[in-house]
Amino acid sequence: MERIEPAHIMNMIGIASKLMSENRDYLIALDQRAGDGDLGVSMHVGFEAMSGFDAVEGNSCGKLLMRLGMILNEAAPSSLGTILSIFFTSGGKAVKDEDSLDRESFATFVKCGIDGIMQRAKSKPGERTILDSLAPGSDALQKAATLEEGVKDAAEAARSGMESTKEMAPVHGRAVYHADKIKGEPDGGAVVGYLIFKAFAEVFG
Repeated sequence: MERIEPAHIMNMIGIASKLMSENRDYLIALDQRAGDGDLGVSMHVGFEAMSGFDAVEGNSCGKLLMRLGMILNEAAPSSLGTILSIFFTSGGKAVKDEDSLDRESFATFVKCGIDGIMQRAKSKPGERTILDSLAPGSDALQKAATLEEGVKDAAEAARSGMESTKEMAPVHGRAVYHADKIKGEPDGGAVVGYLIFKAFAEVFG
């Protein structure tokens, strides 16, 4: 695939929704170790709501991505739901006038989405969060020569980033007080980030 159209984005959201559903119980278990427990439910509900959006016609890719972020924020008012809504809306705003996306503009969407998270959440890679899978994926996408190569490399980089969180000390939220319980397990948010890049690779690769 050389360019991403709005319909491709909705296909990706559908795959991501399926992955969130399949991993719902796993995400709940990871989140319970960290002192919460709503992650699997909020991601399942949020992505299901996004996948139900059917007004693709007349939307540019950027506007569609921004709309999906708003839907996610409304459907999944959890901490990660809010963070991911920032990812989609900030990234979508950066490419809001693009009817379709090539590798460069898609990489811009991802990078600006991550920048939005870092600015709003006051976080950075290395703090055991979703950024630890999103940021490596973004870096791989920036370096790739083609979209197909980029999304595949990004998914692998995101998976490695997710795995790296197993030995990271948490910096944010209740997880700080449960550091001993979560050591050796990946961060739930980082798992979600990897699943999103996996969906990218399945549809855009």
